[in-house]
Amino acid sequence: MFNEVYDVIVVGAGHAGSEAAAAAANMGSKTLLVTMSLQNIAQMSCNPAMGGIAKGQIVREIDALGGYSGIVTDKTAIQFRMLNKSKGPAMWSPRAQSDRMRFAEEWRLMLERTPNLDFYQEMVSGLLIENGKIQGIRTSLGIEIKAKSVVLTNGTFLNGLIHIGEKQFGGGRAGEGAAYGITEDLVRAGFTAGRMKTGTPPRVDGRSLDYSKMEEQPGDVNPSKFSYSDVTQPLKDQRSCYMTYTSDLVHDVLREGFDRSPMFNGRIKSLGPRYCPSIEDKINRFADKDRHQLYVEPEGWDTVEVYVNGFSTSLPEDVQFKALRSVVGFENVKFFRPGYAIEYDYFPPTQLKHTLETKLVEGLYFAGQINGTTGYEEAASQGLMAGINAHLKVHDKDPFILKRNEAYIGVLIDDLITKGTEEPYRMFTSRAEYRTLLRQDNADFRLTPLSFDLGLAKEDRMRRMEKKRDASDAFVNFFKETSVTVAEANPILEAKESSPIVQPDKMFKMLSRPQIDLVDMMGLEKVREYVEEHDLDTEVMEQAEVQVKYSGYIEKERNNADKLNRLEDVKIPENFDFDKIKSLSYEAREKMKKIGPVTISQASRISGVSPSDISVLLIHMGR
Repeated sequence: MFNEVYDVIVVGAGHAGSEAAAAAANMGSKTLLVTMSLQNIAQMSCNPAMGGIAKGQIVREIDALGGYSGIVTDKTAIQFRMLNKSKGPAMWSPRAQSDRMRFAEEWRLMLERTPNLDFYQEMVSGLLIENGKIQGIRTSLGIEIKAKSVVLTNGTFLNGLIHIGEKQFGGGRAGEGAAYGITEDLVRAGFTAGRMKTGTPPRVDGRSLDYSKMEEQPGDVNPSKFSYSDVTQPLKDQRSCYMTYTSDLVHDVLREGFDRSPMFNGRIKSLGPRYCPSIEDKINRFADKDRHQLYVEPEGWDTVEVYVNGFSTSLPEDVQFKALRSVVGFENVKFFRPGYAIEYDYFPPTQLKHTLETKLVEGLYFAGQINGTTGYEEAASQGLMAGINAHLKVHDKDPFILKRNEAYIGVLIDDLITKGTEEPYRMFTSRAEYRTLLRQDNADFRLTPLSFDLGLAKEDRMRRMEKKRDASDAFVNFFKETSVTVAEANPILEAKESSPIVQPDKMFKMLSRPQIDLVDMMGLEKVREYVEEHDLDTEVMEQAEVQVKYSGYIEKERNNADKLNRLEDVKIPENFDFDKIKSLSYEAREKMKKIGPVTISQASRISGVSPSDISVLLIHMGR
């Protein structure tokens, strides 16, 4: 069946695997996507949504790099919201509710339309490794398929174990079996493995809920979208989500089951996501809180299935049911299925290079939850980068690595490789020291040229970005060059309780004021005329406004990034002997030997390496 040698084999067809396969195939590699179930490609295993705080920026970056996640989300969205609009634009984060069934269907259809991509449904039970180099995979039927590179994106399936109360059984997610064999092969090859935990809430019948008792959460009045391309359009119709709360009564019911909880009786020993705790963990850790928010999220346009966001749990199913029936609006709730926790194998990501290739086995790449991350967006971005780099390596081209000042994806991968993680890693805006540069509105400016050079972003995508950038720059220059009179400006300034001007001034300075926004500036005839004459769309106008209002912050961050990037140019030789530098602290020597930083900048970000250690290294290298 498989006589040819593939350029890239991708194991697993979740969000990471789907993006990896699409990237490698679109760049020209002969690619095979192997999954245990072709019906569950890009399945939304947890909540039916993409994006959110920092995660929305990642989806925009994936789209700018030529990935599929943004397009699929736009095509299957049922609601769109821009979060954190009350804060500065570095914090604005797009989020969309998706139709779960249509999301998976659209992903499969897009992959099937991708040239150079083959599919095969079976469990991968082993890896073919010879002399420290990947040779291919072995399936549960004993079929050996040869490849020049392999990308592992196994999600929660590696020796997966599902917990519901005192019951436990093998599985990768509800209704699907676990995968066995790969962990054992990797450990034999010298890799260090660990265990992590994640969980999911019950799914319920929306017909059994009383929405009149809940707070409605509609989508944006003028919704945007994720993809920068013109193949998708903003939503015209949307479905609302709803919000309700737990109570002391709900908490008391939940506590009744603590003695049968796998979290508290020792059955689950691994760590779960700190920032997405189970409901039992919340009421245990935050005992002073008398209620917690629950978000009631529809699973699609037509289905009655509902996701209860905020009620992730592994308590016995009878306790889950009794507690949820005590929630306002859920008095008559019917379950589709109970919530559960799942433990699975992961491999500490300090065992990887920045390309996501493993240090121990050449041509083998890890992406997604196998690296200790949580979230569709984090997984998809790693899959994209692993697929790109697998293709580049097979074709003897330079690797593709994003810096921390270039993308959230760069922050994510650098954090994993340099710092590692002992609990499921989730991206936040606070993790990025250059978040004013890494906004959701400018991901195409930052990354489309890089993607175009790789051959992923096509000519039309590049031209579209250039047209938007030129229009935005021209609009900013218009504000810099055009003056406003006292008579024109002061009525607007006084209406917003901003100090009036006493002589004509540039419009740039007026818009820079915190009280003034572009809507106010549209009160000036010359601004209205410019917008109409140049037919500016919302994207261009928002981009220009951010550039004007935050120009000082942007310039400061750019200068800081340039200074630190100089340390990126100071390479540490391969197989460098840190032991010979006696003036390094013992912890620094041990950490750097383990991680093997390739630049001084990366070494400076390792936990336990002090500024004085970096100074010693720089002096030793003649700096």
